[in-house]
Amino acid sequence: MVKILAMFQTDGINIFYKELGDPNAPHCIAFFNGALATTNSWEFLHPVFERQGFRVILHDFRGQLKSDKPPGPYTFKQHAADARALFNHLGVERVHLVGASYGGAVAMRFAVEYPDCVASLSVMTSLSETDPVTSGFILGWKTFCDTGDGEAFFWGMAPSIYSPAFLTENRAFCEQMAKATKKAPPEYLAGQKTIYDTLTGDVYITDRLSEINCPTLVVSAELDILTPPKFSQIIAAEIPGAEYLSLPNCGHACILEKPDALISAVFGFVMKHCL
Repeated sequence: MVKILAMFQTDGINIFYKELGDPNAPHCIAFFNGALATTNSWEFLHPVFERQGFRVILHDFRGQLKSDKPPGPYTFKQHAADARALFNHLGVERVHLVGASYGGAVAMRFAVEYPDCVASLSVMTSLSETDPVTSGFILGWKTFCDTGDGEAFFWGMAPSIYSPAFLTENRAFCEQMAKATKKAPPEYLAGQKTIYDTLTGDVYITDRLSEINCPTLVVSAELDILTPPKFSQIIAAEIPGAEYLSLPNCGHACILEKPDALISAVFGFVMKHCL
């Protein structure tokens, strides 16, 4: 099995990526990160696809942890173009896309711009438009970035990402994450601010969701206060034939809070569309 960690350059920007599994596999799956996340955030989910012989691709968007952070704001079309350039570089013609939150918005934009490249689309706790509440949370995150303290930033945004029960029951994990964020390089928080500007300024794509013609799974989380279920319901209603799943007792970071349920849902959905 192959494991590659490398940089790829497109549009003068270095994009960090990982390639896992069999490069000659008949099926390829790619995971698109949430705004706060990096490729490591998918370690609960991608191994099941590796075990089933998939080629797996992960990357950090421009502005994220290990990729370049040029001045912004960026656009979701730009993120989609970066991903397409990476897939072309790796010789990937068709891919199953899985995106969480910000990454879900990128995945939807990708499916609109490059429909022939998408075998299936799985979008979780994402949005195709915003509202004053979500924009307010994001504005608060930018303020936490301005502290320059990664640990303070983590604790500032955590209540909008995790459910109360998760924060209570996984205190040690959260403290570990806070310390890791504190050790992130200074440009990490600057890159985050640019990502947030992109999210608030360019996320709207609701009026183009009807153009998505691939099998689509939309996952919401019952206790998500950042991107409440109403946003996932909009997505599911607008994409023709989309399947919809709500995860009970779960906050925004569903890949951490409900990994087993998510594995069952996403793996089952993707496999159904590999037959």
